Amino acid sequence: MNSEKGWYKMKKVLMLLGAVMISVLAVGCTSEKKEDKGHETFSEEKEEVVQIGLAVDSFVIERWIRDRDVFVAEARELGAEVNVQDAGGDAEEQIKQIEYFIQKQMDSIVVIARDCTVLADVIRKAESAGIPVISYDRLIDNAGTDLYISFDNEMVGELMAEALIEAIPDGGEVFMIQGSVEDNNVEMVRKGFTENIENSNLQVVYEANCEGWIAEAAAEYVEEGLKKYPNVKGIMCGNDDIASMVVQVLAENQLAGKVAVVGQDGDLAACQRIVEGTQYMTAFKSIEEQAQEAAHYAVALGKGEKPDMSGETVSDGTYEVPGKILTPVAVTKENMNAVIIEGGFHRKEDVYLNVSCTD
Repeated sequence: MNSEKGWYKMKKVLMLLGAVMISVLAVGCTSEKKEDKGHETFSEEKEEVVQIGLAVDSFVIERWIRDRDVFVAEARELGAEVNVQDAGGDAEEQIKQIEYFIQKQMDSIVVIARDCTVLADVIRKAESAGIPVISYDRLIDNAGTDLYISFDNEMVGELMAEALIEAIPDGGEVFMIQGSVEDNNVEMVRKGFTENIENSNLQVVYEANCEGWIAEAAAEYVEEGLKKYPNVKGIMCGNDDIASMVVQVLAENQLAGKVAVVGQDGDLAACQRIVEGTQYMTAFKSIEEQAQEAAHYAVALGKGEKPDMSGETVSDGTYEVPGKILTPVAVTKENMNAVIIEGGFHRKEDVYLNVSCTD
């Protein structure tokens, strides 16, 4: 009897052990399949989804917010993912962010440079890692980026000069309140502006640069300029953000609308000032076109494709960089509706928020 019970217990234990072993093997097989499946899915995603790093100077400047939104939307439409990093106006921080993109093995990197002169080393490091880099709007010096996409900045300067010549037919004194000297575009704009002003009856009597594109600095410069040259007739501003501070100081001195002010970018506030009469012109640049084009190039380069970049080249000081150069448009009160509103850049009710619209 005892032997039978012992055998029964032993048999039960053996059956239980067998069941446990079968369960373990089943789980092992299932785990292995899941791991394989997971590995396969990861590989497919890695192959299909292009990872793009977008390094932005600072979102303090209004236009970069719009550039980011359009770029990210277009890249997603093309099946890519975008990791956006804001340097907050700090060049060293931007270098760290680009190094982060390299560590993350991004498929391509797009850079709106904070300082065009200090990024060469980190850009070359990215390219050594096999990551193509696009200079967006601002050309990075001595780096040999794969593409430079921007607007014709000399033409921006030319449009500014032409607008002031038109607005001040009798001639007179003008100020130049420009952007950061660390931005290559500033020198290009200056070249186009000064070459055209030289052939007119306008005279540049005061110049200043807003370092780091800090628009608040413009207020101090205009006040200083007005003390020396109170009869100023026109002011060239590096962008519409700077123009906003310039117009504010002019208003405080009861000169708003009496001094012709020009800027660039087509910011909403600038368009409002133009229809109100306190800013004469903005050199409008279709951000949508630029951001969409850049997204297509970033995705193609990220996939290892060789998009057609056989057009013009631009020297970064060491290399001839393939360039995609777009055309700016001078926007005044006369063509505000046709360019800005019908083009869908700003809404009519927003532009004419403070004045009645004249079709």
